[in-house]
Order: sequence, then structure tokens, then C-alpha cells
Amino acid sequence: MVDYSVWDHIEVSDDEDDTHPNIDTASLFRWRHQARVERMEEAQKEREEYQKGSGDVKRKLIECQKKMKELAMVETVSTKKEIEKLQDELKQLKKEEKEWDKKGAQLKKKEKSMPWNVDTLSKEGFSKSVFNVKSEPSKIETEEDKEKKHKTFVEKYEKQIKHFGMLSRWDDSQKYLSDNPQLVCEETANYLVIWCIDLEVEEKHALMGQVSHQTIVMQFILELAKSLKVDPRACFRQFFTKIKTADKQYVEAFNDELEAFKERVKGRAQARIEKAMKEYEEEERQKRMGPGGLDPVEVYENLPVEMKNCFDAKDIQLLQDVISKMDPTEAKYHMQRCIDSGLWIPNAKAAEEEGEKNMGEEDPVYEEVKKEAAEGK
Repeated sequence: MVDYSVWDHIEVSDDEDDTHPNIDTASLFRWRHQARVERMEEAQKEREEYQKGSGDVKRKLIECQKKMKELAMVETVSTKKEIEKLQDELKQLKKEEKEWDKKGAQLKKKEKSMPWNVDTLSKEGFSKSVFNVKSEPSKIETEEDKEKKHKTFVEKYEKQIKHFGMLSRWDDSQKYLSDNPQLVCEETANYLVIWCIDLEVEEKHALMGQVSHQTIVMQFILELAKSLKVDPRACFRQFFTKIKTADKQYVEAFNDELEAFKERVKGRAQARIEKAMKEYEEEERQKRMGPGGLDPVEVYENLPVEMKNCFDAKDIQLLQDVISKMDPTEAKYHMQRCIDSGLWIPNAKAAEEEGEKNMGEEDPVYEEVKKEAAEGK
């Protein structure tokens, strides 16, 4: 299973400022590259297992046939029995050889039909192109530098980025990037990723799918540029040339990336919603807190059924009757929790005598309620 945990390190600001300054730009697409690498490693592992298994069987076949020829030159009773034994072994080995040959054919077919990805597609077909654009020397950027760069870029080009994100036709996208080559960069891709998550949170699913499409377009261009070690602005036209020819494997690779990305966006959006709900529930819980720091909802849920019925009916007399029949220790415990949570507010007389009663051994609240219950009998 592919590990997408790197998404958890993408910091998304929930503030009103939609420039999203807190972004780990290095990790936004690392999870997709990791997915491709793991798929390629899995295919390589299957190939190595086949080669080892098939090679072992063929080697045993040769050894078995060689022994049979050597024994056939000696006419003895023991050698005949040994030859018969080897014949059975040879029969089993040939059966295993056919099974391995069948697996090899299936593996070859699987590898042939496996969708290409940007790592493999960029190695051929584009490698002979020469560009006049010189890539800027790489330098280590701090997180502060990345945030500042992203915020500045978005403030300047947010309108254009959103326009690109709304395009749907290949020709329109290519022309727009030709007219706005400054958009062919990671800052645009990062903004589109966050925008996709925002749209999913807002339940604008169709628009999220559209912007996701443009996000993967930008991702393919950027990864193609990394593979060729050129400026992204120098190779985006070749991406469109390839995708518009409707090459089956290239289109399948693109669609595979797109679907996986949309699923991850949905998961990230759901995580954000759940986090917001938890924060909201905690805020509401803090508002409900009683004078003793307990949540009335939590206290109510833990009350005995008989006491719950009293609170549901708002019947003080019934509550007093129930308490008088309960174990004193249990009654004290629940009534004190009711007061601490604000479910039960002692009467004025109880409040006045509370200071004196606190000096006694028994709980003041329970004593007061028990006294009221006795008076009511």
C-alpha cells in the first residue's frame, strides 16, 4: 500500500487570507512520485522472482537430464530404479517449467499494458530536444523564503491562476500558458492543490474535479522539466503535443494520476472538516462548562436512569425521592457532579449554609437535598 502520509505535513491555513502562506512546497507532489516509484519497484520485484524461479527449474532440469544420461550407461538393477526415480522428477520439473513459462508470459503482458508515468515517459521522445532557456542555479530556500515567495506570487497572479484552473480544453490551456509563461511553476501548482481542497470542503465537487485536472496538467509539466533538467517554461508545449495525440498509454498515465489525486484531495478535505468539527464541539463544550468545570452533557449521560428521568421531567420532588432511596455515597457523588456542571443549582438556603456544612464530614449538597426530601414526606 502506498504511504501518502507526507500530505499530513502540508500546512494549510484556515484563515481568511486565501494566499495560503504556510505551505511545504517540497512535499506537495512528493507523494505522487513516491507512488510511482513503489509501483515500479513492485513490478521489478515480480520480474526478479520470476527470473529466479524459472532459472532454478531450468537448472534442475539440466542436472536431472545429465544424471539420467550418466546412469543409462551403466546397466544395473539399482541404476534402473534410480533412472525411474529421475524420470518422475523430470516429469514434475517439466510441469513446473511450463507453469513458470506461463507466469513469464503473463508478467510480460502485464508490463506491456502497465500505464506509463512521467518518470518513464520523459526518458524517451523528449531527450533529444534542445532548449535555449538556462535553468537558474539551485539554491537552498528556507521555509520563510518559500512562504514569502509563494505569497508574493499569488498576490500578483491569483486571477490568472484561477483562470487557468477553470480551463478544460487542451488548446485553451496551452495557449493560456503561452501567453502567461510565468504561471508554469510550482507556485501555481501549490495554489491549485490548496484550491482543490478548499472546493471539496465547500462541496463544490464538479469544480474540484475540473481544477484537479489542471493541477495534474501542471504536475506533469513540472515533473517532465525535472526529468529533462530544464526550465518548465521550455517544455510545456511538448506535454500538450504528446497528450493531444491521444497516445493510449500516456493518456492512461495522466488519468491514473488524476483519479489518485482527486481521491487524496477528498481525504484531505474530510480530515480538515473533521478537525473543524472537533474544534467547534470543543468550543461548545467549553461554553457549557459549569461552575465546577464539568460538562453538563457528559454528567447527564453518566447519571443513573432514575436520576435522568427526574431531570427529563424537571420534577424536583421526584429527584428528592430518588436520592433518599439511593446509597448515600453514590447520591453525594452524582449530586456534586450535577452542581459542578450546572445541572443542579442549590437553593438560597443551601448556598448560605454551604460554608458551614463544608466543615462537616458529609457533602453539603447531599445533606441539603436529603433534608428537603425529609421535609417533603
